[in-house]
Amino acid sequence: MSIKISERLISLDAFRGITIAGMILVNSPGSWSHVYPALLHAKWNGCTPTDLIFPFFMFIVGVAITYSLSKKIDLNESRLKIISQIVRRSLIIFLLGLFLNGFPYFNLAELRIPGVLQRIAAAYLISSIIFLNFNKKTILVITCLILLFYWAVMRLVPVPGIGVSNLEPATNLGAWLDRLIFGTHLWRQSVLWDPEGILSSVSSIATVLIGILTGYMLKSDKDKSTKTIQMFVWGNILIVAGIIWDVWFPINKNLWTGSYVVYTAGVALNFLGMCYWFIDIKGYKKWSGPFLVFGMNAITAYFLSEFIEIIINEVKVQETPLKDFLFNQLFLSWLSPINASLLWAICYVILLFGFMSIFYRNKIFLRV
Repeated sequence: MSIKISERLISLDAFRGITIAGMILVNSPGSWSHVYPALLHAKWNGCTPTDLIFPFFMFIVGVAITYSLSKKIDLNESRLKIISQIVRRSLIIFLLGLFLNGFPYFNLAELRIPGVLQRIAAAYLISSIIFLNFNKKTILVITCLILLFYWAVMRLVPVPGIGVSNLEPATNLGAWLDRLIFGTHLWRQSVLWDPEGILSSVSSIATVLIGILTGYMLKSDKDKSTKTIQMFVWGNILIVAGIIWDVWFPINKNLWTGSYVVYTAGVALNFLGMCYWFIDIKGYKKWSGPFLVFGMNAITAYFLSEFIEIIINEVKVQETPLKDFLFNQLFLSWLSPINASLLWAICYVILLFGFMSIFYRNKIFLRV
């Protein structure tokens, strides 16, 4: 499906492209044993640059909802048609996530049900329905209620079989609920909990809703400079609020805590504000070109990066996974382990950029 770039908010596409490039970079080191700390998630509480990437994308989903659904409403598309498109898109994204979790063996007895694409699908579905049915002020109230509800549930409700509420990896209420609902269908690295679990996915909806509210701000009749100032002001207010809330409800990506939501949304507002100022106000667009290649086909780029990663880990060369073979021969043979691992990740981003450039040059923008 061809989309005229001029009709889109270029700064948002650039921000999305930067986020996807970062996501591929941190997900694809040459060796997980040798990674610079900034390119790793925080072990539990805290926030590294890597922990910003997923909420950035969820925030961008929210901004895009405001633009895309507002356009459909302005074109007088029927409510039933819009909802059917939302459900269809959510279902496809969810199934793509399940496919990646199962590929290539599809062991249904242990197939992980939660996942990155699954969370995006669910949050997109629910947030879009909220956008269609409520005004801006009500969406703000819903966002606050979600955050307060999640805080109360995680901090006040006793954990069955454990007792007092807590925020530890395997004994918090979210982990208990995930084991109850999903059983063995959880993240393989932990088994006892999932970073994209049910309760934390509810909280992640708030991130998307803040993106929707930002979309309202960008679509307002105010001049561009005022909009930029508003993004910086609200962004810094949310950052401070997140840091303060961290005292009682620690910033934690795996739990997607309320403090994590407001802190990362604040950083996202500042980042989008910078992109908006440089691209839409000052007109400095050339630097954004490479990121538009990723940003205009974000889900495709992410899916392809994960798909290729699985294949090169499954294909064997002399009983060694193809990825390890190439990494050892082309990078580790002349670089220190940590720099070899980083260079592999950079080259992988460049490889994906090459693939996505073919789509971009031919004006092929896939929308599920």
